[in-house]
Amino acid sequence: MTGPEIERQQGAGDPDHFQRLWTPHRMAYIKGEGKPAGEGSDGCPFCLMPSLPDDQGLILARGDTVYALLNLYPYNSGHLMVVPYRHVPDYTDLDEAEVAELGAFTQDAMRAVRKASGAHGFNIGMNQGSVAGAGIAAHLHQHVVPRWGGDTNFMPVVGQTKVLPELLGETRTLLAAAWADTAEAATLERP
Repeated sequence: MTGPEIERQQGAGDPDHFQRLWTPHRMAYIKGEGKPAGEGSDGCPFCLMPSLPDDQGLILARGDTVYALLNLYPYNSGHLMVVPYRHVPDYTDLDEAEVAELGAFTQDAMRAVRKASGAHGFNIGMNQGSVAGAGIAAHLHQHVVPRWGGDTNFMPVVGQTKVLPELLGETRTLLAAAWADTAEAATLERP
């Protein structure tokens, strides 16, 4: 007898024919845990991550002014973000060097994800301010979300559930290796 059958027999839910995908780690996201309370950098996860080892912070690559890390609550496998080290809320707050490196890291991210998982396309963007959907509005971050032809299925549309085929640590290892390979090749090609 498996877990759901045991739960049904013990009165935890009405019997039905649905399978359940349990994702308890998402409860922290739903409750807003780990989000900074104010506009300062205290408690900001984007300020904290660079102080951790890359595998613990899910960091893929580090630059001089920005770094790339996996999204802890991804829309798709390989969903990553490019983040300035400096705690600023708005794109207009970045200086020229930060804008340039953010752009170069976005290109490197696309190359790495294509190499690692054959993405067919990408959604790339920033949500500026909480009213625009920024989960952490006080620290600018750009999303790079890989897409594949036919990647929309009934799970997110009907079940409000996204199924990811691998754990974040495995995705980080795969993408960090691809990033290093593609970044090295891109550096050799740049004038």
